[in-house]
Amino acid sequence: MKPLGTGDPLRLGPYRVLGVLGEGGMGKVYVGQDGVGTLSAVKVLRPELAHDTHLAQRFVREAQAAQAVRSKGVAAVLGAWTEGGRPWIATEFLAGLTLDQAVEAHGPFGERAVRALASALAGTLADIHAAGFIHRDLKPPNIVLTSDGPRIIDFGIARPEHGLTLTTTGQVPVTPGYGAPEQVLGQRVAPSADVFSLGAVLVYAASGQRAYEGTHVAAVQYEVVHGEPRLDAVVPDLRALIAPCLAKEQAMRPLPTQIVQAMGLPKGAERVWRRGPVADAIKEREAGAHRLTTLVTTGATPSVPRRRLLTGLGAGGAVLVAGGGTTAWWLGSRGSREGAGQVKSDPFDIPPAARTPTRALDTKGVKDIIGTDIQPTGLWAVNGEADVYSRVLLPVRDVIIFGVATGGIAAYDVRTGVRRWSAPGIRTKGGYLSLSDRLVVAADKQGVLRTYVPSTGTPKWTCPAAEAATLLAVDQEAVYFVTLDDKLRSVSRADARVRWTAAVPAEFRKKLLNPAGAGQGRLVMSTSDGNVLVVHTSDGTKAWSRIDHADVTVRPAVHGDTVYINGKSMRACRLGDGEVLWNSELGDWETDWDQWGPPAVYADAVYANAGTNTRRLDKKDGNRLWLGYNTVTAESPALLQGNAVWALNTSSTADATHMTVCAVRAADGSKGWSYTLTMPEYARLAADGNRVFVMGDSTVVALSTF
Repeated sequence: MKPLGTGDPLRLGPYRVLGVLGEGGMGKVYVGQDGVGTLSAVKVLRPELAHDTHLAQRFVREAQAAQAVRSKGVAAVLGAWTEGGRPWIATEFLAGLTLDQAVEAHGPFGERAVRALASALAGTLADIHAAGFIHRDLKPPNIVLTSDGPRIIDFGIARPEHGLTLTTTGQVPVTPGYGAPEQVLGQRVAPSADVFSLGAVLVYAASGQRAYEGTHVAAVQYEVVHGEPRLDAVVPDLRALIAPCLAKEQAMRPLPTQIVQAMGLPKGAERVWRRGPVADAIKEREAGAHRLTTLVTTGATPSVPRRRLLTGLGAGGAVLVAGGGTTAWWLGSRGSREGAGQVKSDPFDIPPAARTPTRALDTKGVKDIIGTDIQPTGLWAVNGEADVYSRVLLPVRDVIIFGVATGGIAAYDVRTGVRRWSAPGIRTKGGYLSLSDRLVVAADKQGVLRTYVPSTGTPKWTCPAAEAATLLAVDQEAVYFVTLDDKLRSVSRADARVRWTAAVPAEFRKKLLNPAGAGQGRLVMSTSDGNVLVVHTSDGTKAWSRIDHADVTVRPAVHGDTVYINGKSMRACRLGDGEVLWNSELGDWETDWDQWGPPAVYADAVYANAGTNTRRLDKKDGNRLWLGYNTVTAESPALLQGNAVWALNTSSTADATHMTVCAVRAADGSKGWSYTLTMPEYARLAADGNRVFVMGDSTVVALSTF
């Protein structure tokens, strides 16, 4: 939310205007408060557009639709004025996550949550249709998850059932991949169009992938009309329930009431919105909205200036979603289909993460006898371009990013190895991190934080005040790093403002390494002398530490409420206070020189190299599940990809250093495959999308997986 500017109203009807929630080419949405302290989102047409008959009619239609629907599943209309002057509509605030925000931050929903979501949304659609309207733009950004369940917002293009889809300009106001085939074709629509959109929404919620994809809008629309939805990532039981919603023929789609019955809402389903990480995020945002209400209503003096309070709301976790039209056609920067090109690019208008082009697994030789070396397929190689000092290979969906010899970072297509874009001013040694796969963040030589869209390299927000030297970690709220003068600092992802700066304790000063780990309110860092420092992400104060002074490079891995720390042993510690949950020692036959390498934590187990072998440990108690039949370098990561665990090993001859990329079967640790490269011993390893990436010297190679 932004402070009011020149030309913004101070009052709209009974609402005192507090700030600007959003704006686009056609209008603005303000934060308003009435005489009894109720907050609202007040949408207003721009003065220069208020006399446009077409837009005014559309505005009136939205107000009528929103007011006509009586359902707990929509945002309530608090007031409206559509006669002359500047028309406005006031709706309640919905403090919560939109569905796309929830899936991007926390991953696809489980079956139980998808059933609860489907039942609630279908019931709300039944209410909308009973009022004689069709929503026409149901999609993840128009669904807000609150502690009371999902709510449908944005009636901006809702119309009575007898209306056509086409506008007077011939445009089709439908979001690609979510609008029904009849909407794409500009034909007359029925309530069943909303059922199709619901099916596409549920595919996204259940799998994290869109039901229809394409290289451009026209390709997506063609798939909607002629292609088949992508349901392979949806569990079979849900697939059978969702598929009928996506039928091409309107008559073949179920009614919303039938969807409610078919989903078989499980007992206690209402608790889906009260427990777990999504529920916690919703509660945090609702608490932020309550704090704002309390401050404004009571007239309490905040500890920060009013202007900073308004601009910092996003950083405080209160994402206040205005019901009744804060997306789609209303905000030009969010997919506006009218007035294109009239709005300046918004650095916080971040596109969704690109789809990962997952490669089919190789099957040749997988069933060969144990001990037989099988060569993975070399997919592509980039020779002579990588920076030998680049700290990490960073796969981000459809690109892989690394430092380049000419300076800065560059992104290469994971399928072909062709360079997509570069950012020459980035300080490679400072590190670069992924922000939920939607942005890449790095620092330039002056310490300015800079962000880029991974697929295209489009620059987004910057933070000149960061003074960043070494990037450590990110979470859903912020970026954490060491400053040029060796302080810890946090910058909000919501508004690119510095959240806090903290001194590094003396025993850890000038020793912190990247990357670090962050989660559940803790930032976990390792040091060059084998120690661990953990601070609160809310203010940078120390939470706990471990002082081992081990001659081992420690790379802590945060997973859920546990942090796994390598060293002379592998330890699992409670993230909150550092209490040791289990400790896995090396075998009696191993020497004092042996050590554990960096842990990689997946849903089923912890994988790490120790001594000269890869190990798989039970996450619950640290018991060894298998010992790999391979020879590896302990410092190498052990990465699960395909049906194998991949690691590096080095061996030297008089002529060269040979880097072997080796893999063991994930099921039992039996030896499967290896691939020898002539590379130096400081090679890097990464894996994603059924591909393995290796960097050594100035070469990067992509390999297939099995």
